[in-house]
Amino acid sequence: MKAVRFAWLPLAALAVGALASVAQAQDEQEARMRAALASPERSAENKARDEARKPIETIKFVGIKTGDTVVDVFAAGGWFTEVLSAAVGPKGKVYSQNPAFMTQRGGDEFKKREDAMVKRLGNVEPIHGDLPDGIAGKADAAITALNFHDMHNRSEEAGVQFLKGIYDSLKPGGVLGLIDHVGIAGQNNAEFHRVEPDAAKAALKKVGFVIEAESDILKNPADDHKKGVRDPSIRYHTDQFLIRARKPK
Repeated sequence: MKAVRFAWLPLAALAVGALASVAQAQDEQEARMRAALASPERSAENKARDEARKPIETIKFVGIKTGDTVVDVFAAGGWFTEVLSAAVGPKGKVYSQNPAFMTQRGGDEFKKREDAMVKRLGNVEPIHGDLPDGIAGKADAAITALNFHDMHNRSEEAGVQFLKGIYDSLKPGGVLGLIDHVGIAGQNNAEFHRVEPDAAKAALKKVGFVIEAESDILKNPADDHKKGVRDPSIRYHTDQFLIRARKPK
């Protein structure tokens, strides 16, 4: 009778051990990220944006792990590329993607900054072109921050195609973190560089993503959504939504 009563104990010990391993991995990732974000090699401009953009909380919400292969979609200056580089660690990989027009417009200065970042971080590979160029089905995760609105506001189809490129870059079961400026109905969101969260969710579902969760960590109640995102009163402090969506296995 006692043998039956206590047969669950080894399984319980295994479960506790697994949870402890996950917690330890998360602690190690957070410590690595804090050190990287505080690095003297990182620009003061990028550091100044950390408080509002909450990089560690965002990585935890999306579920990016040490050793993952991830994509910074439309990376621009590479703020998120740096964050992702620290999040996945030296055994992980970051694809820092920009469309060809972005790199062409930036010219030699853009290439110089990008080359310096790649050399400094050590686990980053640039992509100059549209997704999924060269990485179809390779990524565990992707983040696109403050980019979807421009595609969607060009046309709904352009927004869907933008997300389809990300979808095709992910492995089955891969995850996307989508961040953007909150827009509201009845105003010119294209002029303000905003988008309604429901529009983003509809596009994600149309592509095939399953929406798992939404987070309010990037919300700012002081933003009334009636100004352009570059207005000095709210620039870098807009109200933003964060969605976690997954490609089905």
